[in-house]
Amino acid sequence: MEILHLRYFVAVAEELSFSQAARKLHMAASPLSQRIKDLEHELGQQLFERSTHEVSLTQAGTALLPMAREVLENITSIPWRLREAVGPERRTIFLGIPAGVHPDLREKIQVLQERCSTRYELKRWPGGSAGLITAVHDGRLALSVARLPVSDPALEVIEVMSEKLGAAVPADRFRGRSSVGLPDLADLSYVSFPADHTPAYFEQLDARLLSAGIKKRVRLPSADYAGVTELISSGIAFSVTMLGPKSPMQLYRLDNVVILPFDDFDPELKTGMLWRKDRAAKGGDLEELITQAKEIFGRTMA
Repeated sequence: MEILHLRYFVAVAEELSFSQAARKLHMAASPLSQRIKDLEHELGQQLFERSTHEVSLTQAGTALLPMAREVLENITSIPWRLREAVGPERRTIFLGIPAGVHPDLREKIQVLQERCSTRYELKRWPGGSAGLITAVHDGRLALSVARLPVSDPALEVIEVMSEKLGAAVPADRFRGRSSVGLPDLADLSYVSFPADHTPAYFEQLDARLLSAGIKKRVRLPSADYAGVTELISSGIAFSVTMLGPKSPMQLYRLDNVVILPFDDFDPELKTGMLWRKDRAAKGGDLEELITQAKEIFGRTMA
């Protein structure tokens, strides 16, 4: 049995979807399905009940899941446990930062850097939320700021900020308006990013827009925020972004772009700070750092 087989099994068990698990693993669904069949053959047990529309764990799969997670957690923890055993007293570690982090959060990160400076040199590492979450799970990042929700059971998450969202729309079309409703946007295209650049919350938001009759989509190949505002400024599209005037996303506005609150629903983007539970536990290599982080980030900012 190979470790990859267990990783594949846990991914499918958590998603209960071969296609979603394959996206998470950055592979095609067909070879993933074959690896699971290989594992079932080796164990002599069927792990999943499969139908056209549903995947569920069998009794054997349910029993295997906590065992597989424990094995993977022990393997993933080897690098940091080894560094803790032989590494220098002060070492460099990395904190993940997604795009558009509010400056108030950045100030708190600076406070954390200063407080832990005698033991850690804490450096920032950019990326999309999904990739940063995976990097924390794998031990490549010590901790990270990320957009919520986060469902990884190996991670501890505290909510650190909640930001109101509004519609970035063509200013000339909505001149004189102080808010916008979903029906007003039905003939515009909603601009969205690839799944690996988009917080999970925006999948829920996309479904909400579809249910409100907003059917047209423009999907950009990368997280090109400047490109989004070009489309909006040209009058053919809208997007959803942070309302707060201090948000870095406000810097991408062009002359014919305005951000208005919604008057018929109230979307909010929540941001969390996360780390591996075992690394923050008593005796973990990040115990001191996470104690400081909980104190600094313990109250959710709005």
